[in-house]
Amino acid sequence: MSEIPPLPGSAADELLALPPVEELLASAVAVALPMRTRFRGQTVREAMLLRGPAGWAEFAPFGEYEAPETASWLAAAVEAGWRGLGAVGRPRIPINATMPAVGPEQVEAVLRGFGDLDRIPAVKVKVAEAGQSLDDDVARLAEVRRLVPRAMLRADANGAWTRAQALAGAEALADVAGDRLEYLEQPVAGIEPLAALRETLHHRGMTVPIAADEAVRKAEDPLRVARLGAADLIVVKVAPLGGIERALAVVRASGLQAVVSSALDTSIGLAAGLALASRLETPRACGLGTAALLASDVVAAPLIPADGGLDVPQDVDGAATAAGTVRAPAPDERLLAAHRLDAAGQARWRRRLQAAHAGLAGG
Repeated sequence: MSEIPPLPGSAADELLALPPVEELLASAVAVALPMRTRFRGQTVREAMLLRGPAGWAEFAPFGEYEAPETASWLAAAVEAGWRGLGAVGRPRIPINATMPAVGPEQVEAVLRGFGDLDRIPAVKVKVAEAGQSLDDDVARLAEVRRLVPRAMLRADANGAWTRAQALAGAEALADVAGDRLEYLEQPVAGIEPLAALRETLHHRGMTVPIAADEAVRKAEDPLRVARLGAADLIVVKVAPLGGIERALAVVRASGLQAVVSSALDTSIGLAAGLALASRLETPRACGLGTAALLASDVVAAPLIPADGGLDVPQDVDGAATAAGTVRAPAPDERLLAAHRLDAAGQARWRRRLQAAHAGLAGG
């Protein structure tokens, strides 16, 4: 397997110089966006938006993340705003719906936020929510299947199951989903436990694929999943992996098929995910429709899927034959003002960015 490129700021980096922190902070604004329903424990999504010479970018590590983990998120923002999102590959990306850990009575309302039910190609269903049971997961998945019987189904446990729970969960969900169960995403935490679970499932004759998410984006070595045979495919997210180029390198070095997903981004952050997905040849739908989970976004025309997909946002050069360049949408000034955090919130996010910058500058 080949090596992946370093983050900006390291001595070996040849892709992008790290701008001074003062330059990053000059246009930085932190916002708080309300959500339609609780997702990943969040009811409000906070993010900091940056404006570079190549366009708008997003720095939005979750609140529990601290430096140096946030450094990769800043590296991705620097790449987007100061280097650019690159050329468009595929102009349109199939998008899965994302189902939070809601009750069956709320499933239809969530699904309709992702467009025509008949056009949704896949649904990622959150399972293993704290305070809920496997029966809750089965009921949620069953209602999704009833409403979108032709869609592929994915179950995401975010590493919250034990080995025994994962084995029971895999069997119960497969009974409901049948051949529509596309994969289990990060059913248990860690890489070695994931590899052991995959082997046990195979020994039991269960062929449901395993997808690795946290075992890739939170690992010191994101390629260990492939080396240990812990997964059939990987889920990649631009910000936690340090940008599009590094995410591409991880996918190529792993030799595994990839699904691009979001980290509950605003539409500005989603543009980077779409840029990555457009440069990967994968038949699977990507998890880049999470703007549908926000009650309000920072752009006037949010990147919400329609007819089962999203067009990659782009600028087109003057030459008639030139390929488009991916470019994030600009925020709407009215929405920025409406969702701008107060002075204390701005100061908190400025400190987070400064700590991430120090981590990058220190290599």
